[in-house]
Amino acid sequence: MASSEASTVIRAARTWLDGAFRPAAVLIQDGRIADVLDLRAAVAGAEVVEVPDHAVVLPGLVDSHVHVNEPGRTEWEGFASATRAAAAGGVTTIVDMPLNSLPPTTTAEALAIKKAAAAPSAFIDVGFWGGAVPENLGRLAPLHEAGVFGFKCFLSPSGVDEFGHLDTAQLNAAMEEIAALGSRIIVHAEDPALLHDSPLATGGALGPGYDAFLQSRPAESEASAIHTVIDGARRSGARAHILHLSDAHSLPAIRAAKSEGIALTVETCPHYLTIIAEEIPDGASEFKCCPPIRGSANRDLLWEGVVDGTIDAIVSDHSPSTVDLKRSGGGDFGLAWGGIAGLQVGLSAVWTEARGRGIPLERILPLFTTGPAAVAGLTGAGIIEIGAPAHLTAFGVDDPLLVEAVRLQHKNPITAYDHRHLTGRVRRTWLHGRSVYDADTAPQFRAEPRGRLLSAPVQAPA
Repeated sequence: MASSEASTVIRAARTWLDGAFRPAAVLIQDGRIADVLDLRAAVAGAEVVEVPDHAVVLPGLVDSHVHVNEPGRTEWEGFASATRAAAAGGVTTIVDMPLNSLPPTTTAEALAIKKAAAAPSAFIDVGFWGGAVPENLGRLAPLHEAGVFGFKCFLSPSGVDEFGHLDTAQLNAAMEEIAALGSRIIVHAEDPALLHDSPLATGGALGPGYDAFLQSRPAESEASAIHTVIDGARRSGARAHILHLSDAHSLPAIRAAKSEGIALTVETCPHYLTIIAEEIPDGASEFKCCPPIRGSANRDLLWEGVVDGTIDAIVSDHSPSTVDLKRSGGGDFGLAWGGIAGLQVGLSAVWTEARGRGIPLERILPLFTTGPAAVAGLTGAGIIEIGAPAHLTAFGVDDPLLVEAVRLQHKNPITAYDHRHLTGRVRRTWLHGRSVYDADTAPQFRAEPRGRLLSAPVQAPA
């Protein structure tokens, strides 16, 4: 039992504990959860926060797939704006991708530069992925020892010259090296041989119609690359993760690999679960991403993968850029920059869709918390347990939310969710026991940026 030195008690009729909602008072001391008490337990000397009955208390969400882009392309997004957006979306821990910053995080020196940019600006906790590119294969150990949570690679062109993609032989070599380090590889899985008139490969125009772009990146490309990853993981024993799954027809192969005992995980993203190709207007290049948003039947199958547990995590793949880049080519899907900006609204978007399908909040919450934490190997994140960091969020499950791009915390006011009417809104977020975001106050961010930089423990091979 914690002493009266505890600083805060957060009381709620519905608190997410051990996979269920129950009444509880969460006792916070020195930035950690000191105890979980009966709802009306008295704690002398503590500040008491009463969460209204229409809201629930959740562990701070974890997003293991965020492109912050700082340094080098900070006009696209930066640590200050990205972490404010995350906090406003209930996210208290992100893991930053190794591109599109300059330099990319492919050396220990580049990681140090990125940490220096993040340290004074982060409103939430931040970890980092390293990159596996042709130039650093065989020399991944220094990045691993510097604390990256794993290594990202592309099997098709990434869209930026400084982050090259791996062919099959290079992928297998990377997997062998990463397995020996005891780390993990995370893969953008599209087979370049099956991409047609890919704008990332050729820079060619495709026109304003979404169908031409969708046909240029067929599901077969994703399926082929996923089979390559599975084969490599089987051969090497490396822990492998499939990024941003859009092709639901690859789920049976993923299920089979998991049943075989291959160390494989997979994520999908809110835009694949909530948006369908049939509804994307001509010229609406804010919807462009790779792999692409597919059709309604595919979305239904992805939801089956969520419900049956095949999909391990739902993460934003927040990949913003300037409005000019997103609109380049006048809405031509071949010329516009790809990537969905959605870090702030992911839970609300997915909860809205889940609710409409009769899927309870309890089913999707692990995919926003412990799921992505496990993907990255983060300990103590995404849980409300004694001793864990006091990362919490109050979520109004019935609150209406009209997404307005100009009002989001993202640096650039363009998003595929603009003007969408959602249900569910983050009311308040605490980081290490301190309130960092409050939707009902002005200003909403009162605290200085006090997020911590996270490093993965260096582990020996399994």
